[in-house]
Order: sequence, then structure tokens, then C-alpha cells
Amino acid sequence: QVQLVESGGGLVQPGGSLRLSCAASTNIFSFYDMGWYRQAPGKQREFVALITRGSTTNYADSVKGRFTISRDNLKKTVYLQMNSLKPEDTAVYYCNANFGADGGWGQGTQVTVSS
Repeated sequence: QVQLVESGGGLVQPGGSLRLSCAASTNIFSFYDMGWYRQAPGKQREFVALITRGSTTNYADSVKGRFTISRDNLKKTVYLQMNSLKPEDTAVYYCNANFGADGGWGQGTQVTVSS
């Protein structure tokens, strides 16, 4: 079972940037599709970004052009570079891994965008 640990969240001003990291504990990291999701208080968890095992990427329309997902298979880490942050980006951000029946979620990291 894959274990995921997110880091890099925090408080940032509107227009600022953050880079989230998700470190995975698995011997087959390169086989997983990796994604970022977020959940704001009182709202449903929503898709943010995906990077497949082949490094194909996909983004929610709300973050397209501002966020970039990437992965380093040697470090077994997936990243989410967040630029031009807006208050509506405030949420707990969760890392997701999926490889057929094997997958999981991280514990989440809080991102707060506020003046």
C-alpha cells in the first residue's frame, strides 16, 4: 500500500506562489498516476491536476495556466507549483495515487490565500 505525505502548504498573499510536494513510499512509484485534489470548508473535494505514469497532464479549468503538476520518479515525489494564487484557491490540498487496485490519499496540507 502506497503512503503519501504532503508538504509545502501555508499562508500566502493573493498573487503569490507556493509549491506543494507529495512524497510517496512505494517501490513502484513510476507506475502510479498522481493527482492533486482540494477541499474547501463546506465544499466537495474537487480535482485540481493529474499527471499520469507517462507524464501526461490535465488540469481543472479553474487552475489552468496558473498551476503546474510535475513528478520526479527518482525522488518518488509529485509537485504542484501554484502561481498567481487567489483567495478561492484556499483549501486543504490532497495528494492522490492510483495504480489499479493500489492507491491512496495523503493527509492533506492547508493552503490559505489571504491578505
